[in-house]
Amino acid sequence: MSTSLEILRVAIPTPLRRHFDYLVPLQHAEWCQPGCRVRVPFGRQQRLGVILERVTHSDVPPHKLKRVEKVLDDSAVIPSDLLDLLRFASDYYQHAIGEVIAAALPAALRAGKSTQHNSVHWRITAAGHAAQIPVRAAKQTAVLARLRQAPHALSEADLKSGLPGLSPVLQRLHTAGWIEPITIALDPMTPWAATPAPALSAEQTSVIEHLREQQGFGVSLLDGITGSGKTEVYLQWIAEHLARHRQVLMLVPEIGLTPQLLSRFSTRLHAPIALWHSGLSDSERLQTWRAARTGSAAVFIGTRSAVFLPLRDPALVIIDEEHDPSFKQQEGFRYSARDLAVLRARRWNVPILLGSATPSLETLANVARQRYTAVHLTQRAGGAQPPRFQILDMRRQPLDHGLSMPLIQRMREHLNDQAQVLLFLNRRGFAPALLCHDCGWIATCPRCDAHLTLHRHEQQLRCHHCGLQRRENQQCPTCQSSALVGIGIGTERIESGLRTAFADVEIVRIDRDTTRRKGSLGKLLERVREGRRQILVGTQMLSKGHHFPNVTLVGILDTDQGLHSADFRATERMAQQIMQVSGRAGRADRPGEVLIQTHHPDHPLLHTLITQGYNAFAQATLQEREQTELPPFSHMAILRAESTRASAALDFLRQVADRLATLAPATLHHYGPFPAPMEKRAGRVRAQLVLISKTRGSLQTTLRQLLTVIETDLASRSVRWSIDVDPIDMY
Repeated sequence: MSTSLEILRVAIPTPLRRHFDYLVPLQHAEWCQPGCRVRVPFGRQQRLGVILERVTHSDVPPHKLKRVEKVLDDSAVIPSDLLDLLRFASDYYQHAIGEVIAAALPAALRAGKSTQHNSVHWRITAAGHAAQIPVRAAKQTAVLARLRQAPHALSEADLKSGLPGLSPVLQRLHTAGWIEPITIALDPMTPWAATPAPALSAEQTSVIEHLREQQGFGVSLLDGITGSGKTEVYLQWIAEHLARHRQVLMLVPEIGLTPQLLSRFSTRLHAPIALWHSGLSDSERLQTWRAARTGSAAVFIGTRSAVFLPLRDPALVIIDEEHDPSFKQQEGFRYSARDLAVLRARRWNVPILLGSATPSLETLANVARQRYTAVHLTQRAGGAQPPRFQILDMRRQPLDHGLSMPLIQRMREHLNDQAQVLLFLNRRGFAPALLCHDCGWIATCPRCDAHLTLHRHEQQLRCHHCGLQRRENQQCPTCQSSALVGIGIGTERIESGLRTAFADVEIVRIDRDTTRRKGSLGKLLERVREGRRQILVGTQMLSKGHHFPNVTLVGILDTDQGLHSADFRATERMAQQIMQVSGRAGRADRPGEVLIQTHHPDHPLLHTLITQGYNAFAQATLQEREQTELPPFSHMAILRAESTRASAALDFLRQVADRLATLAPATLHHYGPFPAPMEKRAGRVRAQLVLISKTRGSLQTTLRQLLTVIETDLASRSVRWSIDVDPIDMY
């Protein structure tokens, strides 16, 4: 049925894959433009939604249409280019448009907070100039020093640059009468500049010249070995755009990389820098969002959801460590920030730079297809040499807390030279399992198909999959024996063993357990950078982006899991981890060495990686993928299902597979359904159905048809299901 009324199509954050139609409000109808927020009746509740479009017809009968109750904005909160991208992402990733749009807004805006913003600046008072601050009040001293040197008031963003957790400090100084706030209108035309840059190497200069040649959109891969100076290229390329007073978006894979980047960028770039990541408060995220929209900040450094920031005048997009799986959202709206960033740059008509020492196979395939261009940094900065590799065959070798005797001997030699040693194991906790030595009982998670990990220091058993925690057993629940032993090794166990074997050496463990508190990671990294004789023990948090000039030996304790995994991407990730963590060795004037422990020293891919380098490994792996018709030579989606009932998920996917047989073209194949590699997780039984197609278009068409069938005929309240397009793991 049609109607001539004015209709608003509104996206509301619900799992329903559709928009909802409403009549324009009685007041401020002229404000009702795409991208504006509205408050609408939804069932018995009121919900906040975003206008998608304004039309004159609806399939809903006119008498059933409800009216928008309030328009919250007089101009679009989501600009048209971003709204178009979000609608594309909803369609491509087969996810509800309302939830997609909600993911692009900070929580404060989803709650209805105003987008308007005046910037609070602080200036020092006469009392502040004369104040004597106790030595222990380091942050207060730093703030007053900055304000004393500044010719004018400084914004909170400027003051907080490099000084996290500053809000209470500012309030204490204000209460003491030493500083005072002033509110000024934001001036998006404040001049931006940069400190003169150090001299570039010939390779770095060549890369910059290549980037300067780009006019408008283009994708460049900066393929540079670890320690080759990629960050310096970023800084100089950014500085050129700041001179033209334009904005830059830089995505990083993890929160842990943002403090050190912020410190380095703040030193070099005389421009407002804003952060965006999950560790910020709602008000801090809103402040960054506003700075993007108004143009009051120049450089935005953030994790994956920063791809949705509404930059006012973008000039450049950079993705550091583009290969990192953290750029793919793994729950809910399962998008790839890297891929959407490429689309965002295309719509902005600006260049995008993908940086990595170990580029993803998808990116390398795009280079081979001439969709992307590649530039290379093959030499380490400052004349440092790449580390030399050695494989340690662990077969029939005695181990001391997971360390072989040759590795321990080399550690002593490097430490005796007053150097640092880094040991890498991507497994935290004391031991992956707790075993009864008398009867064989193993502590398992009642909610997952997984053993409970022993955390000896906290005397806890934890499931690293669902988060379950309980006290460590003192007796076996089966035979009441007290002969309970931890099986396997984790970073905590390695640390414990090292404190005995290297009693005169400082041990620093860096993993999720030791960095839970805000600021703890930064403090640990500062200890490492002091250069003292130390052994560093850590997980992937240590594997990339860090510069430890005194580390000369890296020991990689276990690579075998990546060689024999059910996930076809496991060897690619293993190789990337090895090369990334190896890059921490020998970054200064002393040569570096990398020792890799393995029970499979003759594995062909491992041998290729060590002897010929990552590029040779990647080319060999690409040949395997092409022969087996796996991504990036095909396009994949996984339909996942889970239920509390044992067979419900599989039964549901069998029905889907039956319907798929009549929908799918000959170019599309499906496999399964079959239980997920970890069948039970968080109390739910999981299964999956894999779809692979030679063409992206046929996969997308089939998915749309299949979702219609599922939602109309097959949906069951007892089964949760989701679509993962371009999945990055098979679990």
